[in-house]
Amino acid sequence: MRIIAGHARGRTFDAPKGMDTRPTLDRVRENVFNILQMKVRGAKVLDLFSGSGAMAFEAISRGAEAAVLVDCDRQAHAVEKQNAQKLHMESQCTIVQQDWKMALQQLAARGERFGVVFLDPPYAMHDMSPVMDALNKVISDDAVIVLEHEAKTFPSTPDGFELYDSRKYGIAGVSFFRKWSCKEAE
Repeated sequence: MRIIAGHARGRTFDAPKGMDTRPTLDRVRENVFNILQMKVRGAKVLDLFSGSGAMAFEAISRGAEAAVLVDCDRQAHAVEKQNAQKLHMESQCTIVQQDWKMALQQLAARGERFGVVFLDPPYAMHDMSPVMDALNKVISDDAVIVLEHEAKTFPSTPDGFELYDSRKYGIAGVSFFRKWSCKEAE
């Protein structure tokens, strides 16, 4: 795997071995970041279910201020730490081996706020309502949530979020959400 653009362009990094982690393909990452454009520059990024950390590392390379990577898998955690060192991004990354629910509770308790959130849960996780509801406590009002999911199965999401773009890339689907605002409806 490699960083596609930004100051770390072309640098390679590793993915955890085995079938438990499904790294986001280069072409999918490139398209996601083309859609996000300047939203990433200067943002605090949360990469939940982070796997290899590909989305967070790409965001840092493209100018994100900092990233928090959360995954409960021990092997993914170890690979993310190695990747952060290999890419010289360890000072900008906080890498957490923890369940998503506990991680979001702790981030909220510290008053953390994120402008960009990447969600890449296991494809078997079809109800994203609990995760997105919990995100409300850690995202800024203008945050973008990028959800990767199985293309043929759109996960359940809660009220209060607006789906503003969705794409399919083979078996992967990527959907973009933001908080729904009463002002937009007027």
